[in-house]
Amino acid sequence: MSGDSLGKLFKVTNWGESHGPAIGCVVEGCPAGLSLTEADIQPFLDKRRPGQSQIVTQRNEADQVTILSGVVDGKTTGTAISLMIKNSNSRSKDYDEFATLFRPSHADFTYQKKYGIRDASGGGRSSARTTAANVAAGAIALKVLASEKIEILSWVDSVGSIRANIEADVVTTDLIESNPVRCPDIEAAKVMEEKILEIRKQGDTIGGIVKCVIKNTPIGLGEPLFDKLEADLAKAMLSINASKGFEFGSGFAGTEMTGSEHNDIFYKDEFDSIKTHSNFSGGIQGGISNGMDINFRVAFKPVATLMQKQKTVDLQGNSLEYQGRGRHDPCVLPRAVPIVDAMAALVLCDHWLRYRAYQA
Repeated sequence: MSGDSLGKLFKVTNWGESHGPAIGCVVEGCPAGLSLTEADIQPFLDKRRPGQSQIVTQRNEADQVTILSGVVDGKTTGTAISLMIKNSNSRSKDYDEFATLFRPSHADFTYQKKYGIRDASGGGRSSARTTAANVAAGAIALKVLASEKIEILSWVDSVGSIRANIEADVVTTDLIESNPVRCPDIEAAKVMEEKILEIRKQGDTIGGIVKCVIKNTPIGLGEPLFDKLEADLAKAMLSINASKGFEFGSGFAGTEMTGSEHNDIFYKDEFDSIKTHSNFSGGIQGGISNGMDINFRVAFKPVATLMQKQKTVDLQGNSLEYQGRGRHDPCVLPRAVPIVDAMAALVLCDHWLRYRAYQA
């Protein structure tokens, strides 16, 4: 099965299944000499792990990471770093009946038709459980970026039609982490949480949008033509389970503007740095970072597994009715935030190393 790797110089290969013995990844290209222990990675996994509040799946996984290679005496050696996270609370029996039918809007049908076989337990490789390994890898990337003072902040911007009303300039990690929804607009967060709990009681699910801002990005990250920075960010974000849309800068709203309104006008600030008065470009022009904040949004659909009866077909195409079982998120947004952070970090770290290679 191809498609398990992301990046060129900083390359991550993801492995494992939702209900297998373990999941994990191999990280190649991490610079030697970086201080790294499991304690550096674990806080990021704790943000993504299941069972952390009443508005997420109640699967109880500690998501404890183990570094298997690439680190000696707390320092990276420059060789491949292998990370493993054991699955300790899988309940494959919840999925027994699903082996003979196709759940609506899941990967069951496409995997079965493509490969002629599939892992019905938790969806196997199609499960969002595999994103834990990407978050672990992203923690390493974030350490590399922190040494360059590059900061990534993601938060829940909307749940259904409930939207946050807060300027990105005042958003902090503490504000984001101040509530289980991970929305820095505290009043909106309360309404979002109530909505998620209401939806959960109905056996239904709801979607929303995660916003991300990347600060202190150096000028020059990104490559023409097919490795444009926004193109690689889009690929990374759309690889996240349940993601359905990506927009950066002005996004689709820019289609309603004229060119004279949309153009970002350059000026020199008091420190002799060239900036732009506006940032409709989203910090990227010609596929290359321009030094302004990079900003984008990722849309996530409602989770496909409902605790309601739905119609579907079995492997032979016979109509039937089924109801979802197991432990699933009524809304993926709170746990998607650290995943967006991680995927952005993987892309930025890869492009930072490629940029640094030009300066050698």
